[in-house]
Amino acid sequence: MAKKSRLFKGVYNWTFLLIIIAAVVLINVISSFVYERFDTTEDQRYSLAPGTKEYLQNEENFKSRLFLKIYLDGKLPAELSRFKDAIQDKLKEFKQYAGDRIEYQFIDPNEGTEQERNELHQSLWAEGKGILPMQINYSKDGAQSEILLWPGAVIEYGGSTVNTVQFLPGSKPNAPYQLNRMSELIQNAINNLEYALISSLRRATQDKKPRIAFLHGHGELEFKNTQRARALLSPYFAIGDVTIDDSLAALDNLDGLIVARPTREFSQSDLFLIDQFVMQGGRLMCFLDKLTFNEDTLNRTGQTHTSRLNTGIDKMLFNYGLKLQDNYVMDARCGIKQVPLREAPAVPWFYHVIATPTDHPIARNLEPVSLEYTSEIQFIQNNQNVALTPVLTSSTNSTVSGLAPLLNLAMPLNYGKSPQLAVNPESETNRKCIAGLAEGYFKSYFTNRVNPEYVQQIQKLDKTRKVLDSCAKEAKVMLIGNGRFLSNTYDSVPRRNGQFAYKPSQFNNLQYNRDMMNLRVNHIFGNQEFIQNILDYMLGETSVLDLRSRQIDVHEIDNSKVVASASFYKIINVGLPILLIIAMAFVVYFIRRRKYAA
Repeated sequence: MAKKSRLFKGVYNWTFLLIIIAAVVLINVISSFVYERFDTTEDQRYSLAPGTKEYLQNEENFKSRLFLKIYLDGKLPAELSRFKDAIQDKLKEFKQYAGDRIEYQFIDPNEGTEQERNELHQSLWAEGKGILPMQINYSKDGAQSEILLWPGAVIEYGGSTVNTVQFLPGSKPNAPYQLNRMSELIQNAINNLEYALISSLRRATQDKKPRIAFLHGHGELEFKNTQRARALLSPYFAIGDVTIDDSLAALDNLDGLIVARPTREFSQSDLFLIDQFVMQGGRLMCFLDKLTFNEDTLNRTGQTHTSRLNTGIDKMLFNYGLKLQDNYVMDARCGIKQVPLREAPAVPWFYHVIATPTDHPIARNLEPVSLEYTSEIQFIQNNQNVALTPVLTSSTNSTVSGLAPLLNLAMPLNYGKSPQLAVNPESETNRKCIAGLAEGYFKSYFTNRVNPEYVQQIQKLDKTRKVLDSCAKEAKVMLIGNGRFLSNTYDSVPRRNGQFAYKPSQFNNLQYNRDMMNLRVNHIFGNQEFIQNILDYMLGETSVLDLRSRQIDVHEIDNSKVVASASFYKIINVGLPILLIIAMAFVVYFIRRRKYAA
């Protein structure tokens, strides 16, 4: 009987062991084919954005297979191996939605003979137009080691190389990175990995770029003033320039039109053609100054008068529901200005508004947006088929100046150290809209206004052209109450022929303010991302909106809690494992005693 019992227990134990082994093997086999992650973080930092999933699932975005060659393999230090694993994990997630439309391969760029390595490195570098190399120094086994990385990927699409993506910045000659100081750089690269990949895939698979034009002919910003903005947009949009000059076809085939700080009055024929562009479902983006003044006079004398700019386009925008006031918004949440005053070398400059982003996709989670001398935008609900939405606002502690105000550098001194610009600085009603969006089906500004003879002249020149009284397609109109928003400072470079070329200054005034930099005030503005988001939203490309403005919160350690709780956690870390071992020893002891007591 005892023999049968032992035989039964033996069979049972071996069967149970085989079941466990089979289950482990089965789980590993399944996991090799199925990739799944569970993100429990509050900000969902390890999850793909909805726009990314939608982009990857849309087969129309991938007319042929896309292949990434990632040159980050071989013997890597632990920190860089972790970064490589992060890239691989992200691409596995991409493949969950894109399937075999995306393939990738990790390659060691330092394999092969010296000649093969040099040839590969030259092709990767592509005279500075490809992947930039990164030289890193680090300690290994007590000795200094050096490694040359090519931290990027080459994207092949449709059988040819179409794009590259740089994951980590290249190093300058004779200025290698120190690995022990790269933790923050690598972590930021991991946080931005999804955006870096999806924006590169978007550029690689884009069959046709939407056509955007800067309008000229009314004193708008010149090419040299908008070079930095153009450089931001040109990877995704075909950027050009247009002057209407009464040409009926001037705005044909355009998807979007940018009007950047006009200073002269628009002719009625030009306004009519812009209005008809909107009626046909066009995207109109206006960066307007309602007031103008001489800033040199303000800095030299301490005060100056402002005067109105009468361009006429603001009247047309009023018809669309967007009214630009001839005042300036004043906000206690503002930049700082250097001033030649005895009382103070710098003052809070209420006219330099640090805008408060809203929850709209264009502005959500962006760094603060800087607008100097911006006018208030009011919404006029004169069309039920149009949605009016604030995109940027001032803070609750803000107000507006009088009409065409006198600017005075000493004015902020009258408000003391804790300026209160509004009666109730906590009230939400104090917020002023400084960037607004109108979407829907607009009525033409020229309904019952256009001269019948002009219409006849148009139809005589082009019989197929229809004059629309309302939108044939849904249109979008964006108004920013600041004309200089897109403007960059620039340097003049003399040429051999005696003329000058212009390039943006090294100082990026879309991200920084010179006065605040001189005063060593830490800041960074989200103007560049805001510009990109405007174009993406207006042209219907939303796959990167959430990524560009995605906020990864890195919570700082509470040092007071660490000090207060240090002893408790030390006891837990040291004592708990010992207690568990002792408890398990007692359990085993009692089991064995009970089993063999008889």
